[in-house]
Amino acid sequence: TQSTWGENRVNSVFFIFCCLSFLQTRMSVQPFYECSEFGFLRILEENWQAIKEELRALRQGDFMLWPERNLYEKSNPEGWKVFGLYSFGKKLDDNCSLCPITTSIVEQIPGMTMAGFSALAPGAHIMPHAGYAEYSDKVLRCHLGLDIPLNCVLRVGGQCRHWEEGKVLIFDDSLTHEAWNHSEQVRTVLLLDFRLPEGFKTQGSLQKGFTPQVEKLIEDISTGHLKSHE
Repeated sequence: TQSTWGENRVNSVFFIFCCLSFLQTRMSVQPFYECSEFGFLRILEENWQAIKEELRALRQGDFMLWPERNLYEKSNPEGWKVFGLYSFGKKLDDNCSLCPITTSIVEQIPGMTMAGFSALAPGAHIMPHAGYAEYSDKVLRCHLGLDIPLNCVLRVGGQCRHWEEGKVLIFDDSLTHEAWNHSEQVRTVLLLDFRLPEGFKTQGSLQKGFTPQVEKLIEDISTGHLKSHE
């Protein structure tokens, strides 16, 4: 059909773009890392089904829109929702009480500073962006695939990867990255940040710190004004 032809054409153009970007940057930048480089992350893959069961037990109202709405609202006004367990080093006790198994698992990750579920709605596109100076240049980011439909893509620097259920993707959040959900289902991952182990360094050149939206989120968390869940 015409719509199928259009979708295939978009996917083909997108694939070519990713390949060209990869060839341009592959010699100088390492956007992704292998799970084998961080043995402490194996606990996530070993327990992904238990984590997914706790995800399924949550209600839609337990999630909140990520405050930087300018990154996704053009594609879908409710395109990116999160359910935090730890946010910039602060434990969200009410949320953690709803996911005790997941909480106990992420708390075993050395240097964990951020953990929670990240849901990307059908048709959503998180636009190109990089992390925050004095934060993202001190951590690496990990995604554990939980609900992963087809046609969902993450680009970091010049490389594109697909999530897999039960598998982790580790990447450099200080590099420019973006994400797409071209499917008709929600894509959900467990998102986790951990401090850079010795011998590792980020490669982005971050100039700006937290955005006003994220500063407000951190303030609300620290003062107890954040409504963890309804």
